[in-house]
Amino acid sequence: MEKSRWWSVLIPSIVVLNLVGLGKAIESPQYAVVHEESDFEVRLYVNSTWISAPVFQLSFEKSTLHGFHRLFQYTQGANLNYSRIAMTAPVVTSIVPGAGPFRSSAFVVRFYLPVKFQADPPVPLDELHLKPYIWNSRCVAVRKFSGYANDENVVKEAKRLAVSLSRSPWANLTIAESNYSYSIAQYDSPFQFIGRTNEVWADVKASGANSCKSSGIASY
Repeated sequence: MEKSRWWSVLIPSIVVLNLVGLGKAIESPQYAVVHEESDFEVRLYVNSTWISAPVFQLSFEKSTLHGFHRLFQYTQGANLNYSRIAMTAPVVTSIVPGAGPFRSSAFVVRFYLPVKFQADPPVPLDELHLKPYIWNSRCVAVRKFSGYANDENVVKEAKRLAVSLSRSPWANLTIAESNYSYSIAQYDSPFQFIGRTNEVWADVKASGANSCKSSGIASY
């Protein structure tokens, strides 16, 4: 799709994201920090329900735009209940292992459902090709980075997280079946030019350092 068409798809979503962000706090998945290093941390996330948009593109940026556009339609009532769903953060793009660029063959863009819809998500319209995703409680290694997430810097940041993990008590504890897979979490509207927050996520084994256990779960 030409760049101008991508912008025509994204601009309505951008406007709504900004209005929502100005109006009230945005819900996020609950977690507790169980281990901290200077350049990354390990979090324990609780069970949660997301809506997933599989995308078969070779570009992280195009996949995120395409997947988020479908998810945005879902939040605006493109579901069997005609429910309007408040925006949440972050929007997460997961890189699926494969043989393509970034060592991936596909992407999945995920939207965290507000607490109101966690137990009973509205059913998406068939043409959106979306499906609920149950995210079981897990340990996640997280590295923060600023600016705009793009095709180049997400790979660099993922490699930096891998290096940091290799030098930490969590060395060799990334989940094997994930291989080179990782996720990029984006928290801000594209119109927020400074103070942007992005994260690289990588699953780690629950039997790792500190056993990834915590009694205090909070929403951040």
